[in-house]
Amino acid sequence: MSCTIPLIGGEFYHVYNRGINGADLFFEERNYRHFLRLYSEQVHPVMDTFAYCLMKNHFHLLVRPKLEQDLTGFQNLSAPRALYSQCFSNCFNAYTKAINRAYGRSGSLFERPFKRIRVESERHLLHLVSYIHRNARHHGFVPDFRAWPHSSYVTLGLAAPSRIRRDEVLGWFGSWAGFESYHQQFDEAPIRYLIAEDKT
Repeated sequence: MSCTIPLIGGEFYHVYNRGINGADLFFEERNYRHFLRLYSEQVHPVMDTFAYCLMKNHFHLLVRPKLEQDLTGFQNLSAPRALYSQCFSNCFNAYTKAINRAYGRSGSLFERPFKRIRVESERHLLHLVSYIHRNARHHGFVPDFRAWPHSSYVTLGLAAPSRIRRDEVLGWFGSWAGFESYHQQFDEAPIRYLIAEDKT
């Protein structure tokens, strides 16, 4: 099961999750922004992020846990693998509490535990970037994935400061033009067996 795979510093992972029983995670525009703020506060200090896509009832991330020597400000680093998972849990719990307060609901919001798949190869990595960005179209939220405002696709093409590892991502494709071209020609078949659970 993907949920039992440990997070190891320096390795790439596809992290994803959905609302319980496929329920919505995001109810209005401000929810997406709040989730990203919490992600920046809770997860960014221990995780490099390369791509993301947030949709109404689920999300996808491409991340790499930071190496132990790059983790600063944490008191107990005897178990960095537990720290990586705990930071995600802290983010999801804080978001759930905010949503419960705002909408008068109670209980859990996300399925537990969150899913993760270790990236197997450079080819898998490139396909995953494109798969994540195209996911909103895959699930019918928009006819053109480039129009979905809650993914890192547009951010990667901007010069503005970002916590997304833009230079590394574009370097994998050679340039912005190569990045765009790969997304247009993308075929998810080679990694479909790795994302079979994404039927939300």
